[in-house]
Amino acid sequence: MSETDWPVVAEIYREGIATGQATFAEAPPATYAAFCDGAISAGSLVARNGHGMVAGWARITRVSARAVYAGVAEVSVYVAGTARGKRVGDALMRELVARAEAAGIWTLQASIFEENTASLALHARHGFRVVGRRERIGRMPRIGPRGGEWRDTLLLERRSRVAG
Repeated sequence: MSETDWPVVAEIYREGIATGQATFAEAPPATYAAFCDGAISAGSLVARNGHGMVAGWARITRVSARAVYAGVAEVSVYVAGTARGKRVGDALMRELVARAEAAGIWTLQASIFEENTASLALHARHGFRVVGRRERIGRMPRIGPRGGEWRDTLLLERRSRVAG
């Protein structure tokens, strides 16, 4: 992923936000630099379609600045509406896991709304397991289809067999 990809990455992020099933965020960060804050440099990538256009993006971000958690990162994977069902998410996740392990990440985690069955299935295909439910962990912004609702998330994790 590079700064030139940012306008399309932000648009794909907006699509996910609009579903009410992808994130608590109200909007993408205002800038590429803000988007990259906390991300692991080797862990931000895009998938391109046959025409070279960005079809999805993924990144991993540190969960803590504490040294003890240096090998733990959170996963985000977003696929453009026009590219869903074409295994773009699988390609992104495969590459993301490989990059995470190469960077010494031993645990990848994700926090997913239980209604987001496509994301849950994607993560399960790549070795993630549900480790818990976080009840009423956050309240949706007052916009969109679930505006103002308190939401639960499922906490998933994937432990590396090669890193850590």
